Amino acid sequence: MELARQLGISRTTLLAVERGLPSPSMGTYLSVMAALGLAADLALLATGEADTVEPAPPSNLEQHGAQDYQSLLMHVAAVRMLKQSPRLADRASATLERWRATSDPQSYPLLDQWKRIIEMREWRMAVAPDERSNQLRQASPLPTLLSQEKRLGIIRRVKEMKQRAHAATTA
Repeated sequence: MELARQLGISRTTLLAVERGLPSPSMGTYLSVMAALGLAADLALLATGEADTVEPAPPSNLEQHGAQDYQSLLMHVAAVRMLKQSPRLADRASATLERWRATSDPQSYPLLDQWKRIIEMREWRMAVAPDERSNQLRQASPLPTLLSQEKRLGIIRRVKEMKQRAHAATTA
């Protein structure tokens, strides 16, 4: 709320920026990025590398916030690996095919969307901070590309963040 007040924008507009929605103007995005010391990150957006930058934790780690953030971190790590080793996409595609053979037909639309994302290398869809991408990530093969050590490290980190946030609110 303080940041919105400092910038002279509504909390709703700031929330739209935090979610990466297209409704705020580019000037609003730039103002928020500058206020957060992230104006240099604009170059990452232009080069397509923004989808490999670890996002800041959400303000609310309660309920599904922590789980969504954990999934987002795993996807950012997986996309980073895919950009370094594009052949890993074949592993993700093979996982999708195995899942499709044993899954409920109601899952097919999500699995088909992941197939398109992987084939087209549309990694931004995998790491977008919006609700649709949160839903997509629930049926994603990308975390299977991560080592168990990497996945467990992310899980531990988010759990610690959630515990710290909970302790701060109960103190």
